[in-house]
Amino acid sequence: MSKAIRIHANGGPEVLIHEDTDPGQPGSGQILIRHTAIGLNFIDVYHRSGLYPPPGGFPLVPGSEAAGVVLEVGGGIDWLKPGDRIAYAVTTGAYAQERVIDASKVVKIPDGISDEQAAAMMLKGMTAEYLLRRTFKVKAGDTILFHAAAGGVGLILGQWAKHLGATVIGTASSTDKIELAKAHGFDHVINYKEQDFVAGVAAITGGKKCDVVYDSVGNDTFPASLECLRPLGMFVSFGQSSGPIPPFLMSLLAQKGSLFATRPTLFDYNARREDLDASAAALFEVVLSGAVEIKINQRYALKDAGKAHADLEGRRTTGTTILVP
Repeated sequence: MSKAIRIHANGGPEVLIHEDTDPGQPGSGQILIRHTAIGLNFIDVYHRSGLYPPPGGFPLVPGSEAAGVVLEVGGGIDWLKPGDRIAYAVTTGAYAQERVIDASKVVKIPDGISDEQAAAMMLKGMTAEYLLRRTFKVKAGDTILFHAAAGGVGLILGQWAKHLGATVIGTASSTDKIELAKAHGFDHVINYKEQDFVAGVAAITGGKKCDVVYDSVGNDTFPASLECLRPLGMFVSFGQSSGPIPPFLMSLLAQKGSLFATRPTLFDYNARREDLDASAAALFEVVLSGAVEIKINQRYALKDAGKAHADLEGRRTTGTTILVP
C-alpha cells in the first residue's frame, strides 16, 4: 500500500494527513509513477487553506510538482517505458509515494539533471520561463522588480533575468534573504521591512522606474507596485501569498502611466503540449548551461508536510524546498 498526504477539509497545516492510499492502475494514455522527490509551493497552501477551491473536492492530495520513475505504462503510449525518469507540474496530486497521471502532463528528465532538481524546479522554473519569455519578454537593458526575491521562483528568475541582460531588483524581509538573492542574480535587493520599496526603486533607477513588476505577494504590495513602473510598464500579478489584491478601478492604470496589468497562470501558458515541451526544454537548457543553478535549501519527509507548510507560511524557508517520499 502506498502512502499519501490527503486533506479531508480545509484548514491549517494540521489537516494534512499521512495515510494509506491505492494509486490504482494506469488506463489508456496514463502511467503509474513512483515519486522520488516532490516540490513544495505556495499554491499547495492555497489549496489546503481553501483560498483556491479544491479541484475535484475532498479528499484532496495536494502538490503541484514532482519527479519520479515510471513503473507501468498504459495503452497508447509509445514514448515512455518503465524505468524512465519523468517530472511534471500540474494542479494537485503530487504529495504521494505513487500516483497515476496522464502521460501528456509529464516530460522526460534529461541526463545531467537530478530527480531532486527536477522536482524543485518544474513549477517554479517553468513559471520563471513564461514570466520572463512570454508574459513580458525581458531583454538586455530592461529593469525589473521581483517581490519575494529569496523565494523559490525568485532565486530561479533572478539568475535567468541576469542571464538575459536585465537589471534585476528584488525585495526581501531579512539580511540573510537579501544576501541569498544577491547570490542568485539580483543586482539590488530592498529590505521592505526597513525601507519603502517604492522609494528604493526610485533611488536605484534614478527615478526612471521599472519596465515590469513581478508580484506574487498580492495585498501587501499593491498598489505600491504600480508606483514602481514607468509609463507603459507591465504589472504581473502571479500569486497572493499575503492575500488577494483588492478590487480596483481600471482607470488607476491610466493614472499611473497607461500601465498594463495581467494575472497569468502557468497552466494556461502551458495548456498545449507544444508549449509545455518548449517551456521545459528552455528550462532544462538554461540549467544545463550553468546559467541557472538549482539548489535545494530545505528537505522534509513527506509525512512532515504539515511542518513544511508551517515553515513556508511563517517565512522560515528560503528558495526551494522538497518533500522526500
